[in-house]
Amino acid sequence: MGVIGTANIAIRRIMPVLAAHDQVDLVAVASRDEARAAEVGAAFGCEGIGGAGGYEALLEREDLDAVYIPLPPGMHHEWAMRALRSGKHVLVEKPMSDAYGKTLELLTLASRLGLVVAENFMFLHHSQHAAVRAMLDASVGGLRQFSGTFAVPPLAPDSFRYRPELGGGALLDVGVYPLRAAQLHLTGELEVLGAFLRVDEATGVDVAGSVLLCDERGVTAQLDFGFEHAYRSMYALWGDRGRVSVRRAFTPPEQLRPVVRIEQQDMVTERALPQDDQVFNAMDAFVRASLGEARPAGERTATLRQALLVDRVREVARTVGVPSSASRLLVGGPGAR
Repeated sequence: MGVIGTANIAIRRIMPVLAAHDQVDLVAVASRDEARAAEVGAAFGCEGIGGAGGYEALLEREDLDAVYIPLPPGMHHEWAMRALRSGKHVLVEKPMSDAYGKTLELLTLASRLGLVVAENFMFLHHSQHAAVRAMLDASVGGLRQFSGTFAVPPLAPDSFRYRPELGGGALLDVGVYPLRAAQLHLTGELEVLGAFLRVDEATGVDVAGSVLLCDERGVTAQLDFGFEHAYRSMYALWGDRGRVSVRRAFTPPEQLRPVVRIEQQDMVTERALPQDDQVFNAMDAFVRASLGEARPAGERTATLRQALLVDRVREVARTVGVPSSASRLLVGGPGAR
């Protein structure tokens, strides 16, 4: 495997797992910054390919079967397409692209070439979600409402997340998580009943938002997201028998035993679930798929529904511009490396 880009998530979470995986040989990492490429390559015992043509040089290598792409969302489509055309399987950070049409193009090309292209939603690979689904009938009953939130404090001013040309904004960064989680429990294609995006006037990107969805049964989903908040990562399912809430829904550390809260009439129960490593599970699923094992049924459909849902949120959203905080008035910086 090779890695295109040296984003923080790649260095902290993904590359350590790939380097330790018994069926992966981590061969090379590319960065536009030569010193950064050399530093990261040395840290993981692989070759660092730096400079303006680093990404292209990595894709030209014949000793790679697959690549991981942790670039900003606005760059996903271009480099995933290039990787597929070079004959390589692709694991791309969420979202797979910044538009439905681009995601469809990637999935279509991968299918035609007999290659794997996968969207790296790691939370889907944590066992707590299957455990919650198994307890819904007894604990929740008939589902009436889903709610989900993923929000983080303000980010570094030079983050790509404040740059619209790189696919920045809260919807593509954190909003996609509760949108994807809603798909786990609601049925069919979801209708966007309403949406709101709070836009930073200085940067032009959305920094917060809310979405109201509805499925074919009339079950609603209320979702909130942003990166100008205290940290929160949760979802809840509310039915005619009770309510179940998942407190660390999207980024639980591997050593954590997630706690699920069950509220019913006059009784509240908290259940600690087994710890699990969603990062390893996600990497392992991609590796096994690249080696020819069957992929989960419905994965392609779910990926397309997710991309379509994001497009529809943008289409219907009411946007309100707000002045930047002083800490973000000098947005800029080096961008993607």
